[in-house]
Amino acid sequence: MDTSVFLSVKDVSKQYGQVTVLDKFTADFHRGEVHALVGENGAGKSTICKAIAGAIRPTSGTFVVDGKALSGWTPQEAKKAGVSMVYQEFNLIPEMPVYENLFVGKEIHKSLFVDKKAMIAESRRIFAEMGVSINAHAKLKTLSVAYCQLVEIAKALLDNSKLLILDEPTATLTNNEVGILFNVLGKLKDSGISLIYISHRLEEIFTLCDTITVLRDGLLIKTMPVPETTIEQLIHMMIGREMSQEFPPRVESGMPRDEPSPLRVEGVTNKKLKNISFTLKKGEILGLAGLVGAGRTETVRAVFGADKIDAGKIFVKGKEVRFRSPSDAIREGLALIPEDRKRDGLMLILSIMHNISVVVIKNLSVFTIVSGTKEKEITERSRQLLAIKAASMTNLARSLSGGNQQKIVLAKWLASDADIFIFDEPTRGIDVGAKKEIYDFLVKLKVEGKSLIVISSEMQEILGLCDRIVVMHEGEVQGELDWKEATQEKILSLASGIT
Repeated sequence: MDTSVFLSVKDVSKQYGQVTVLDKFTADFHRGEVHALVGENGAGKSTICKAIAGAIRPTSGTFVVDGKALSGWTPQEAKKAGVSMVYQEFNLIPEMPVYENLFVGKEIHKSLFVDKKAMIAESRRIFAEMGVSINAHAKLKTLSVAYCQLVEIAKALLDNSKLLILDEPTATLTNNEVGILFNVLGKLKDSGISLIYISHRLEEIFTLCDTITVLRDGLLIKTMPVPETTIEQLIHMMIGREMSQEFPPRVESGMPRDEPSPLRVEGVTNKKLKNISFTLKKGEILGLAGLVGAGRTETVRAVFGADKIDAGKIFVKGKEVRFRSPSDAIREGLALIPEDRKRDGLMLILSIMHNISVVVIKNLSVFTIVSGTKEKEITERSRQLLAIKAASMTNLARSLSGGNQQKIVLAKWLASDADIFIFDEPTRGIDVGAKKEIYDFLVKLKVEGKSLIVISSEMQEILGLCDRIVVMHEGEVQGELDWKEATQEKILSLASGIT
């Protein structure tokens, strides 16, 4: 028996009815190893991780921990064996102090009373072991996303975890925060803890991980050491086809440019923005670039009527407008696809169909009664246009993969027949195959004469998609670049406030 193996997963399958979402998955997870699971959304990564964590019961297969085969795997048994999972959505209480979050349900008692001093001391000890400085007394809501992530990891370590599963831990982190997380994960690895790491950021896999397992459509494709593959080979294994080109070829929309700009922003100012001015032309993709905190999201929220404007003007098709709310912007033909699709773009407890029709529900209604036929027609048209993968459009939105959830948000706004589309981080948390589909669709909108604003923290997206790039720094426009002159160095120089 290989004593370096902490967990062996053997022929684990999961079926929902007649649908197989995971088929005979087999892999070994070694002590002190960072093992990456990669694949497109829906490939089975989260399914196998939830099975390992006991959150779902496999249809078949076995788990072997330290050489001992276990059956009837439950969350309690998984935790007892030393397996913990940190999910994308944190299981934390914002109003409580950090130390109380760490000990919810496992408080330290002294006689009949909760021993706060002991819990605070233990919190400090675990943070010191992780090599991070977090105030145990601080309210959780005052921490950044990155430090909330570290609190979740600390909770797992307090349970004496020997295998830690991390599902997209860097999806919302800045580069500096990613560095802090990687430093902590390195310490855990050195201490002999096994790590299972899920991420769509393939460059992170090659930086952090020792072993990669590729899944596709519920099937295990290959497990290999990181040095034995490349990003290009990995993508090919993930999607089962060659990526002919990551970004679509550049095309002109063919739209006349002498008519009034669909959108013109002049001197927009509020508490977070200072004198923001730019124009958006018909049939173009305008990029908003900048570092985290530059004011990109705040700019589009102000333009869309979601945030108050203290000064400045907005013109739509040459006419000055004053948006008191997003409803006003929608009536003028604007659509905003937000950064956080789960919080701001979707109603996860409603069906896919209801999510798509919600913006145009009045148009589908007669005397407050919604026409089911028209709603189904819009939904089916969206399904075909965006290649939405769902067993039924009456399924809940939360049942979809990240890429398909993003398509639902797109479908909702396409139903509104908007002329100006604002995309805030359109491919965040989406796999490479779905990214290509989103890119193709953005260019399709451009060719049809729609006008697009794209915010992205991925430099290659800005350079590969956009016709012009407005670069922001600390709430101000720092400069503008045409795609022909734009380089990563020029954008970063402007974004850093260097002119």
